[in-house]
Amino acid sequence: MPALLDPFAATALRLCAWLVLLTALFVPLERWFGVRHAPATWRELGNRIAYYFISSLVPAVLLGVPTALLAAAARHLVPDALPAALLALPPALRVGIAFVVAETGFYWGHRLSHELPWLWRFHALHHSTEQLGFLANTRSHPVDMVVTRLFGLVPLYLLGLASPSLAGSATPALLMVLGTLWGFFIHANLRWRLGPLEALLTTPAFHHWHHSRRDHIDRNYASTLPWLDRLFGTHYLPRHWPAEYGTDTPCAPTLAGQLLDPLLGGAETRSRDRQA
Repeated sequence: MPALLDPFAATALRLCAWLVLLTALFVPLERWFGVRHAPATWRELGNRIAYYFISSLVPAVLLGVPTALLAAAARHLVPDALPAALLALPPALRVGIAFVVAETGFYWGHRLSHELPWLWRFHALHHSTEQLGFLANTRSHPVDMVVTRLFGLVPLYLLGLASPSLAGSATPALLMVLGTLWGFFIHANLRWRLGPLEALLTTPAFHHWHHSRRDHIDRNYASTLPWLDRLFGTHYLPRHWPAEYGTDTPCAPTLAGQLLDPLLGGAETRSRDRQA
């Protein structure tokens, strides 16, 4: 039993340390440079902290079996010449290709989570918060996170850009870490604009419009590369900020309800369908 608890305890301590660092960084920044300062309720704050740990622990466990199956299937679905050609590329170029491929997968996984009702009922939880802040990044249903990550990981395994070996596992792990850290930034309550860099990297302004309550909730799906939204016709970034955040899709007020209702078939109505 102690042997089983030690890795879990180490992971929990690591997450606690990261939470302290993130709080020390973002709380003062959001106080000084926030778009607005409406505080989250204590219940909402407690839910966000709970989701921080749930989103860090549960998806990694749920992804184990699917990724192993994908790694095995990739050897039969893709000609050996393609992974071999990619493997022959310089490491930096290979990582860059893997990043773009994964981000394109994440884009479509995110977009389909809005367009398919059975996926929206899980993703609606992420949009239900009415005050954005850095911890809103992890306020997601585990099923939603697993589905979106699989969209990014599947192409990597199929193309041989990731593998179950120790060396091959570094690329997806690095992408997950970088994506998560950037996710805290773009969800943060920061009014910063980055000028020309906004054409290359997502920003809080870009992602805040994705969390707007109605008109533009189906825009700005990219997590780090906004030109993907330009490519696929979903880019929107005016100079002003959204007036209201959230979704018209009903969401349970309790943590247990938020996790269980989508599994039981709740929250299926799209926000834009409710306006019709």
